[in-house]
Amino acid sequence: MDSNIDFKNIWKQQTSGNPDLEELLRKLKKFRNQNLCKLIFANICLIATSLLIFFIWYLYQPEMITTKIGIVLVVLGMIIFLLAYNKMFMVFYKIDQTQSNIEYLQSLYVVKKKQKLMQTTILNLYFVMLFLGICLYMYEYILKMSLGSGIIAYALTFVWIAFNWSYLRPRTIKKQQGKLDELINKFEKINNQLKK
Repeated sequence: MDSNIDFKNIWKQQTSGNPDLEELLRKLKKFRNQNLCKLIFANICLIATSLLIFFIWYLYQPEMITTKIGIVLVVLGMIIFLLAYNKMFMVFYKIDQTQSNIEYLQSLYVVKKKQKLMQTTILNLYFVMLFLGICLYMYEYILKMSLGSGIIAYALTFVWIAFNWSYLRPRTIKKQQGKLDELINKFEKINNQLKK
C-alpha cells in the first residue's frame, strides 16, 4: 500500500465527517502556535534570568567559590534546558496546512518523543542543577545569618523546589501529554477509517 496517500484530500471528498477533520486541523494549528509561543516565552524568560544572575554576580562580587559555582550551575542548567527545548522549534514550525494526515501524525510522534525526553531527562537535570546551584549560591549569605534564619531560608527554598517538582511539574506534564495524545488519537482514528 502506498504510504504517501494524501488522506486529507480523500477525507475532503467525503460528504460526511468534514467538520471533524477541519476542527482537528484547527486544534493542530492551535497546538502548534501555543507551543511556539511557549518556546519563545521560555527563551526570553530564561535568557533574561541568566543575564540578571550575571548582573547580580557583577554587582555584588561574591567572595566564596561556592557562590560562584552556584551561579554557574544555575545558568548552565538554564542553557542546557534551552538547548534541548529549542530543538523542538523546527518540529513545531514544520507542521503546516499542506501536510498529509500521515505527515501530521509523524510530526506528532516526533513531538511526543522529544517531549518525553524534555519531561524526563532534561527537566530532571534542570531541577537538580537549579537546586544545587541555589543551595551553593545561598551558602555565603546563609553564613551571615543566625542558625535559625539560615535553616528557615534553606527550608523555604527546599519546600518551593519540592512543590514545583512534585506538584506543578506532574500537572504540566499531564496536561501537555493529554493535548498531544488527543491529537494523535484523532489523526490515527481518521487514518484507520480511511484505510478501511
